[in-house]
Amino acid sequence: MKMAYLDCASGISGDMTLGALIDSGVELAAIQDGIDSLGLASCSLQSSEVKKNGFRATQIVVEHEVEHVHRHLRDIEEMIDQSGLTHSQKESANRIFTRLGQAEAKVHGTTIDKVHFHEVGAIDSIADIVGVAIGWDLLQVDTIYASPIPTGTGTIEIAHGRCSIPAPATAELLIGIPTADSSVEAELTTPTGAAILATMVEQFGPLPSMTVERIGCGAGQRDLKEQPNLLRLLIGTTTESHKESIWVVETNLDDATGELIGHLSAQLFLAGAVDVYTTSIQMKKNRPGTLVTALCHSAALQQVEAAFIRESTTLGIRRWQAQRTIVQRKIHQVATRWGNVSGMVAWRGDGKVSFAPEYEACRELAATHKVALNEIYLAAHLAFDSQPFIDS
Repeated sequence: MKMAYLDCASGISGDMTLGALIDSGVELAAIQDGIDSLGLASCSLQSSEVKKNGFRATQIVVEHEVEHVHRHLRDIEEMIDQSGLTHSQKESANRIFTRLGQAEAKVHGTTIDKVHFHEVGAIDSIADIVGVAIGWDLLQVDTIYASPIPTGTGTIEIAHGRCSIPAPATAELLIGIPTADSSVEAELTTPTGAAILATMVEQFGPLPSMTVERIGCGAGQRDLKEQPNLLRLLIGTTTESHKESIWVVETNLDDATGELIGHLSAQLFLAGAVDVYTTSIQMKKNRPGTLVTALCHSAALQQVEAAFIRESTTLGIRRWQAQRTIVQRKIHQVATRWGNVSGMVAWRGDGKVSFAPEYEACRELAATHKVALNEIYLAAHLAFDSQPFIDS
């Protein structure tokens, strides 16, 4: 399993994350190509090697023409959707912006559709978020971890005036995420950095058991006298099953249609659930009902609970924390007579591996070539079994 760990000793921002990704080996040109497809005015990423308190790191500066535009979330989503990014890159970028919009809407007492993205809607922030979405996709890690997050202390000037650190949107985004003590009088974690964490990171804590293969360092713009202002990205692998904490959130429904439950499931996934499933149950007064259960990490707990309340008829939800063991797995692709099929390889112990074709990949080939879905599945399994699997 390929893993990434964000060591946020000096917090995190969009440009620091982008710098760490590029420093770890992601090609700057590939990220620039994706940003170019957004249609922004003369937006380019400039990379340089700098030193922060004696330690080298990659620093990214976004250069662009001056503009005076306050964009809404929908404006940014349209820009991303019409770009040349891949589906997964678009999805990640939109998810990060949605989390940011939800936080801004809550702290300003408005709706997400009415939020004006001031600093966040500026070209450099759009480039940071989209660039990070591209970078993570190109990095192809299976899971992302991060350390507890320091925010810094003091005050900062934003579009709405002077406020305490962490800025309101940053504090909202860090709900459910462990923070770390810091006496540095500076904004260490920005709203953009917090949104990236809240969207992409699955678990927070110490460095997990892994064999480190690469380390990337991204530099912040500010020089700190107390410590190096950089973000470390450690990338490695593990051949062992690993354990993690997961939240189980559920509710019983006896007055919801099948359409509503299907829509609720989709919204729970968008809110950050890693799995959603339903169970038929018998409720009071002999009513048939449905138990809807979602699994999520701490960073997505608040959004998942909000989706339950917003999108269903429930009057209450239950939650508890559970432990789960995850087997080592990796995305893999096989070639069939109808085309390539993506799927998941899993290590089952004693050297045994299994391959599960992805439904959507099989469905698309079946529809395109007008063959039975089961034939695509069978061909994918035969393709995997016909040649030894070598973990690269």
